[in-house]
Amino acid sequence: MKRIIGAGPGAPTTGLTAATTPEKPAVRRVVVDEGSAGQRLDNFLLRELKGVPKTHVYRVIRAGEVRVNKGRAQADTRLELGDEVRIPPVRLPERAAQPAAPAREFPVVFEDEHLLVIDKPAGVAVHGGSGVSHGVIEALRRARPEARFLELVHRLDKETSGLLMIAKKRSALVHLQDQLRDRETGKTYAALVWGDWPDRLKVIDVPLVKFVGGDGERWVRPGRDGEDDAKRSISLVRVVRKTLRFSLLDVTIKTGRTHQIRVHLQQAGHAIVGDPKYGDFEKNRELARGPARFDRMFLHARRLRVSHPATGAELVLEAPLPPECAKLAAP
Repeated sequence: MKRIIGAGPGAPTTGLTAATTPEKPAVRRVVVDEGSAGQRLDNFLLRELKGVPKTHVYRVIRAGEVRVNKGRAQADTRLELGDEVRIPPVRLPERAAQPAAPAREFPVVFEDEHLLVIDKPAGVAVHGGSGVSHGVIEALRRARPEARFLELVHRLDKETSGLLMIAKKRSALVHLQDQLRDRETGKTYAALVWGDWPDRLKVIDVPLVKFVGGDGERWVRPGRDGEDDAKRSISLVRVVRKTLRFSLLDVTIKTGRTHQIRVHLQQAGHAIVGDPKYGDFEKNRELARGPARFDRMFLHARRLRVSHPATGAELVLEAPLPPECAKLAAP
């Protein structure tokens, strides 16, 4: 756990805030522990000073008010175990009290001292924000108060179920995120789509563009080659089986763009069953109200292949289809 050294002579402090009163913020000196070793200084401060605008955090770094081992440091300085970071007095904005996240555990697929992989249920956000007070990571931290470090390695949409990685050490977080960035992992999703998926369509190589719609929500649309902000996105599709109304697909992503699978399948003319954002709303409503009572999105992160962040051994992890999905997709 981080040690916080006194805000002034003879005034040791504990907790994340060293101010003697809310009106008088004070200097903090924080000793970097294993959970923060290797982190950039700017990211470390953004976590320590939750609620403070990024512009202000970078301003105090540029002004030299933040010191590492009593010397000036840059935003991209990598912190090392035992470093002492001087954090200047910063007044945190007053915010309405948020209800604490309820402690909750989730089905564990794999766990050791470096990594936790869970089977996330549909309908649960991975973290708080954007109108959601808390998610998986906050619930896990509450359920495991003794854990020194718990951070999301990647994200899943709230509506998506399946395998989610949480790092238990910063070294594991960096190693796994490097694998994701370098496309050295295999992430396969089960997706049920409307209609008869063409067997010949095995590769979708369509760039994607993120934008904010008139409703203020984040959306993604297919882009054009050469279009500003269009990022190349590749999904590999394999047909598992077909029924009278649906096609069950295995989709392996070679890139990890926001809403990639949802938009790729929709633009191919076969939206994901139950998708509330890009799907066929009339069919979804009919399915939810009919005998099946299926009222979620059928997208499930079912298989994950990564190298273990400490040993390098290949991990191949799987999460079976949730019962309601297995029933709907049955032959």
